[in-house]
Amino acid sequence: MATKSYTLSEVLDSFFDGPDTGVFTDGGSQPNPGPGGWGAVWVESGEIIKQLHGQSPQTTNNIMELTALIEAYKVLPEDAEITVYSDSDLCVKTINEWAAGWEKRGWKRKTGPIKNLELVQELYALANAHPKVKLQWIKAHNGYRWNEYADSLSTAWTREVV
Repeated sequence: MATKSYTLSEVLDSFFDGPDTGVFTDGGSQPNPGPGGWGAVWVESGEIIKQLHGQSPQTTNNIMELTALIEAYKVLPEDAEITVYSDSDLCVKTINEWAAGWEKRGWKRKTGPIKNLELVQELYALANAHPKVKLQWIKAHNGYRWNEYADSLSTAWTREVV
């Protein structure tokens, strides 16, 4: 079921809960696969430090979620001490739990090929280059202001107004 696509101003006017510091990422496609977008917003004490977003004419939810995380890590200095939030449990577990084992096995899974391997490898390298950055899952569409904002950035391509 699709959720409402809020503009950035609607998000700021409507949502107030959740962490007020961190980097929040989101991505998706409509339909999956299909055209899609990604977004990331870096916030400190409720103030936006940087926001970015992009789109792809043909993609998947997972590719856009991985892209959002990659782009978020790229803007952070290597000595950053911050939490990066993603509402993709798959992406968070991929980096926090599984990637180290896959790397040790020559980037192979026991159960078959790793989907989006190049993106996974890039994200894992970026995560390792930022040892003080914590990657954490955050529940989607639960009213957390900055997660909703990242969602709005990721769907900006569907609206004339960002």
